[in-house]
Amino acid sequence: MEDFLLYFKMGLNHVLDFTAYDHILFLIVLAVIFNFNQWKKVLWLVTLFTIGHSVTLALSAYGVLKMKMELIEFLIPLTIFITGVVNIFSTKESSSNQSNTNLIFALFFGLIHGLGFSNYFRMMIGQEEDKLFPLIEFALGIEGAQIIIVLGILIIGTIIQYFFNASKRDWILVCSSIVIGFAIQMMAERVFW
Repeated sequence: MEDFLLYFKMGLNHVLDFTAYDHILFLIVLAVIFNFNQWKKVLWLVTLFTIGHSVTLALSAYGVLKMKMELIEFLIPLTIFITGVVNIFSTKESSSNQSNTNLIFALFFGLIHGLGFSNYFRMMIGQEEDKLFPLIEFALGIEGAQIIIVLGILIIGTIIQYFFNASKRDWILVCSSIVIGFAIQMMAERVFW
């Protein structure tokens, strides 16, 4: 139980670490298009991101996958930027099409985000004989933290839309634009060529 709590807490802290806010930014642009009546898709969103993230962590932990960290560190804000831009240009589409796109982004861009933590995670569990349970425990921590962040985004969106009469379109445009600004700054800081 002690090991479970250790890796679970590490997963929570990995996402909720405000000094490494790339996870939070990505969750904002993924979740900003949803509302509470789409709770099933929101759960899929969180779970698909966790699956993508965990697959690359597992491949790295077992020594199957190794990537240049400079490239990955640049690709992470690029995924945030792409998702934000798609949000902005998709505000006129049906919300179903837009939400399905973000579900796909959660899975595939989750693979890239998992690579960003893979070297550190490999060092953490490198001495462990059994790598599967730490991976699962860490993934559960990530899932829990992402639920917290996404719930916060949904609550803030609901308050702004219903109590301040902002349209859903404006909420998506403003949030996505702010996150795009952060992503551009992060990409400029992480240029690897």
